[in-house]
Amino acid sequence: MSTLNEHIVSSFEDELTNLNKSISEMGGMVEQAITESANALLRLDHQKAQDVRQFDRKIDEMQQRINDAAVSIIARRQPMAADLRMVVTAIQVANDLERTGDMAKQLAKRALQIETLGLAPKFYNGVKHMTELVARQLKMALDAYLARDSKAAVEVCNRDDEVDALHTSLFRELLTYMMEDPRNITQCTHLLFCAKSLERVGDHATNIAEAAYYLETGLHLAAEAQQRSPR
Repeated sequence: MSTLNEHIVSSFEDELTNLNKSISEMGGMVEQAITESANALLRLDHQKAQDVRQFDRKIDEMQQRINDAAVSIIARRQPMAADLRMVVTAIQVANDLERTGDMAKQLAKRALQIETLGLAPKFYNGVKHMTELVARQLKMALDAYLARDSKAAVEVCNRDDEVDALHTSLFRELLTYMMEDPRNITQCTHLLFCAKSLERVGDHATNIAEAAYYLETGLHLAAEAQQRSPR
């Protein structure tokens, strides 16, 4: 009986480990999609944009596998406490990663619709910087989740303001281009949506960081912040 119990425990731990590995793999896929879609946009590389759109199907399939595995674990193992938090947050994180993949697909879609980018170098640098910023946020959030690091999760959330500020800066710059020359309106409208997609990646990174905080502490980060703020 003891040997049987040890086997069951070991098997359960293997399932949780595999679930974690799947989250890590999906995270790497999404990071790649964001970087490549932004490159496709800045270079107007239609082939790369098409590749990103096709790659999104693999991200969707990975999310489905993670969800199926998590539901199966809950049904068969009936996990409790920290184990249950891990399974539940895995579903949440997979959902945020899938939505982030959708943002990459949107960037690729816009890249296919823009014929030329005749904007100032400042804009290109801004998009590149914003892409690097949200990619870093996403990586930090995933690292915090996989390492069960609540302090790193808080840092990710605190840095989200940088992404929002850069999005606002790009938004104003694009509006200026449109007011200066109405011929820029169409392409700038596409680029406004691109900037918003990158900003949304930052939001999903924050969601993953909040899941990481909950996974380690059992507490919700937003509620904790409200309790600690001065009244």
